[in-house]
Amino acid sequence: MKLHQPLLSVAAAVVLALTVTGCGGNAQAGDQTAGQAEVKELRYQGSANNVGLPELAADLGYLGDIKLNWVGNTTSGPQDIQSAATNQTDFGGAFAGAVVKLIEAGAPVTAVVNYYGEDAKTFNGFYVKADSPIKTARDLIGKKIAVNTLGAHSEAVINTYLSKNGLSQDEIKQVQLVVLAPNDTEEAVRRGQVDVGSLGGVLQDHAVAAGGLRSLFNDYELFGTFAGGQYVLRNDFIDKNPNTARIFATGVAKAIKWETETPRDQVIARFKKIIDARGRNESTANLQYWKSPGVPDNGVIKDEDFTRWSAWLKSSGIVKNDLTPSKYYTNKFNDLAASAPTPSTAKG
Repeated sequence: MKLHQPLLSVAAAVVLALTVTGCGGNAQAGDQTAGQAEVKELRYQGSANNVGLPELAADLGYLGDIKLNWVGNTTSGPQDIQSAATNQTDFGGAFAGAVVKLIEAGAPVTAVVNYYGEDAKTFNGFYVKADSPIKTARDLIGKKIAVNTLGAHSEAVINTYLSKNGLSQDEIKQVQLVVLAPNDTEEAVRRGQVDVGSLGGVLQDHAVAAGGLRSLFNDYELFGTFAGGQYVLRNDFIDKNPNTARIFATGVAKAIKWETETPRDQVIARFKKIIDARGRNESTANLQYWKSPGVPDNGVIKDEDFTRWSAWLKSSGIVKNDLTPSKYYTNKFNDLAASAPTPSTAKG
């Protein structure tokens, strides 16, 4: 669910965000009475052959009369939230560390609900060829690992894995990250173009089923069940459209709850119906590999969703001091937060 146009630089994104904040787009204030949505359309980027939580929420009626306006497909989480920050879209989702990076750079956005995560059924694995001499973290020094994009989930997981296994930051810098499209990663590992590849979802299932690869580690083994990333809204959008923000965040949370409680075959059937109906010339063949939403606690955000990555964020220079998670998120728009385990304090 979290598949991620070259990335805009963070600096460029911030400049654009500060330029467009409060202008145009769909973030115009409207009727704020009786909980009605102030705007009736939300622009967003999707993912081919995939149903995102907002798309599911809309189909289930959880967004009320708000319509989603698909403007294209995203290439990565960082690109998606940059598009939201610069008012090219109204919401975007990315890895928590990428959210921190954008906000630390000055982008006026706030995370309002978790949208992806890992559990025993749904996780990202890092694979080598079955006969690879790589067996431990230290064996990765001087080796190449394929990732979807830099500065996102896989990079943070790799850094954490290496650190937990005793590598110094100087040694970690000798592990080379190579950006490859997820669809090309398995073949690159098999051909020896890279030593390790990050695989998740259907791509992981296909690779494992084909044989000849071995799991080196995965993020569920490192952290257990955890939320990986959040949807963000621009702060000016939230200020002008608080009812819409609540409908959106709560709708996503309800969609997570629905996926969690609904039999798997019914979830897959619903995904297929949504993809077929939107007419984007997509395939539904890979839906059979869907296992779980992977998102705990109905999307409620916690401090640890950000502090989990503190060491990586510091070593990368994204933050210099201890994190202040309350700068990055709020749960006040997620009406399901009251029924979830009590989260840590956040802004709002």
